[in-house]
Amino acid sequence: MKVCIVGAGSIGGFVGVKLALAGEDVTLIARGANLEAIRAKGMRLVMHDGAELVARNVRATSSLAEAGPQDLVVLAMKAHQVAPVVPDLPHLLHATTAIIPMQNGIPWWYFQRLPAALGGGTYDDRVVETVDPGGAIMRAVDPRRIVGCVVYPAAELAAPGLVRHIEGDRFPLGELDGATTERVQRFAEMFARAGLKAPVLDNIRAEIWLKLWGNLTFNPISALSHSTLVDICQFPHTRQLAADMMTEAQTIANKLGVTFRVPLEKRIAGAEKVGKHKTSMLQDVEAGRDPEIDALVGSVIELGRMTGTPTPHIDTVYALVKLLARTIREERVYVRAHPFVG
Repeated sequence: MKVCIVGAGSIGGFVGVKLALAGEDVTLIARGANLEAIRAKGMRLVMHDGAELVARNVRATSSLAEAGPQDLVVLAMKAHQVAPVVPDLPHLLHATTAIIPMQNGIPWWYFQRLPAALGGGTYDDRVVETVDPGGAIMRAVDPRRIVGCVVYPAAELAAPGLVRHIEGDRFPLGELDGATTERVQRFAEMFARAGLKAPVLDNIRAEIWLKLWGNLTFNPISALSHSTLVDICQFPHTRQLAADMMTEAQTIANKLGVTFRVPLEKRIAGAEKVGKHKTSMLQDVEAGRDPEIDALVGSVIELGRMTGTPTPHIDTVYALVKLLARTIREERVYVRAHPFVG
């Protein structure tokens, strides 16, 4: 199968290497030093057990037009990075090309092809403004091409052309309307051949909420407190804050027809067991990068307003991280303007 991974970073590189080594025809979209390293030495992946894998049989380019039509397009970038690539996306598409977005948080397509049990008829084709201002992505991408996905693995781009896998191998998949189709089964089998677990779900939105339940709480709390998961869970005040935020989110999800298969306390206990792990948002803050706050937190607030659900704890944490993000950007600009100060 011809597969194009748009965004050969941590998750994109991980998936790209695994699929390429399983025999798929993989093209990686990358740029800068990362692109140069992949072209020179292939895409390297160091697994959590220390095993090193190298995919030298991948094509790498910065141009979607150069990549050409594909059977599957994987959008493996952060939510705010999707809109800039949408104008060039048609270069990758033929009549039956499918698209698997791999973003965290509430996706732009959440209210498209919505089953009745999840609000279809009431919320059909609502735009999630926080992640898709004005509905630009929603208008440009045919929802019939989309297969939903939830990304559970953790990985990092340790150096140009080198991904370090931390944990996890699950990528649950699901059609937006809940149907079990031949194509989603074919993609699940492809992932399985690559050593990845991709169960086909009839309610991909419930799985999105289950992962988001932790991300919308532990990510921003860790970014603000510079603390790991176990520290947040074992400190009574932040554990309670996480529980309060999760309760607000659960109320929103319930109003949208989603129920959680894991109790709240068990979800917190699961995060605690991960131990001294820095969340991706904390890693971004420490590296001086913009934290991914809107898709993970702002979108939940937006859905709270849509469903008439108060979110005071989520609102407060969101405001603080948004201010932190602005401060990081201002410091970045200052350092560029004054390189010899300090």
